[in-house]
Amino acid sequence: MQAHPLEGALVRSRTSLSTRLDRWRAKRWAVAQCAVAAGVAWWVASDVFGHAAPFFAPVAAVVSLGTSYGQRLRRVAEVTVGVALGVFGADLLVRLLGSEGWVIALVVGLSMSAALLLDNGQVFVIQAAVQSIVITALKPAPGQAFTRWTDALIGGAVALVAATVVPAAPLRRPREQAAKVVRKVRDLLHASSGVMVDGDVDRAMALLAEARATDPLIRELQDAADEGLDVVASSPFRIRHGPGLRKMAELVEPLGRALRSTRVLVRQCAVAAYRHQQIPHSYALLTSELAAAVEVVATELDADRMPSSAQPALIAVGMATGEVDRTDDLSGEVVLAQIRSVIADLLLLTGMDPIEATDALPPVRR
Repeated sequence: MQAHPLEGALVRSRTSLSTRLDRWRAKRWAVAQCAVAAGVAWWVASDVFGHAAPFFAPVAAVVSLGTSYGQRLRRVAEVTVGVALGVFGADLLVRLLGSEGWVIALVVGLSMSAALLLDNGQVFVIQAAVQSIVITALKPAPGQAFTRWTDALIGGAVALVAATVVPAAPLRRPREQAAKVVRKVRDLLHASSGVMVDGDVDRAMALLAEARATDPLIRELQDAADEGLDVVASSPFRIRHGPGLRKMAELVEPLGRALRSTRVLVRQCAVAAYRHQQIPHSYALLTSELAAAVEVVATELDADRMPSSAQPALIAVGMATGEVDRTDDLSGEVVLAQIRSVIADLLLLTGMDPIEATDALPPVRR
């Protein structure tokens, strides 16, 4: 029975809202940090240094910090110098030449050229150009010439201090994302077991589409690992987390391999279902047992532990692949071979190297 279009729209709306809320929760600390840094930068420039309307102080602070923790110190340096360079150069030329259209063109060209000579960072160059335009178009209040570039430095200094204060969330995110990938592997394996049993073509095709949509999970895991390592490198308060994060970053490649192998297994199950080829029931049981072993991996990651304790459960399923009855059907043989491939890839997560993982699987029964 086909669902009403309105029902599908409501489901997509709820999914979208959930995704947006998750995105906000992931960035709420960064948003709060930018807001506080903007206020502090304004206060320092206005009340401490006595600058009237220090617009560029909060701008530099917010743009420097951004909503990503990756490479924050580099970004703070680029943006601060870029803003200060653009503001100072524009102030100088406006004082000498005025605020005409050709002056703006000249200011932008000179600011971007100077920024490129110093550094080829895109943010650095663009900030120099944008701030020079603003400075050229907005004339300073009497007595405020050549003070606006110091506001940019003040905002950058505030951002630099704020950049060293990082919450624990970016440090937890690689582990949480790794557990999410592992549970996706578990879900795909569990659903594949069901497809092997009932041979439902529609269910198999839907599962294949779901499996093919998993590529972003590994990219998100890589991004999370990179961001976590950047946080450790930039914050003196988080250095002690370095060894654990580096170990977690080393799981990205084997997790990617395990997910790809699982996708191939799903595809083989879908092909068998489409061709109405029977998969031995013992293979479905193996896949279900493998899904249960994968849950052990996810549980260890949730507990902030490397999943070495999941090794016995994975090896037990691997040993069982050597004892099941064989089939003369090619699709069934390919499915069994792929189950063994998934197990070998998952064993890499437990600390085995590729040769050890392959050797841990017994020869299949002839």
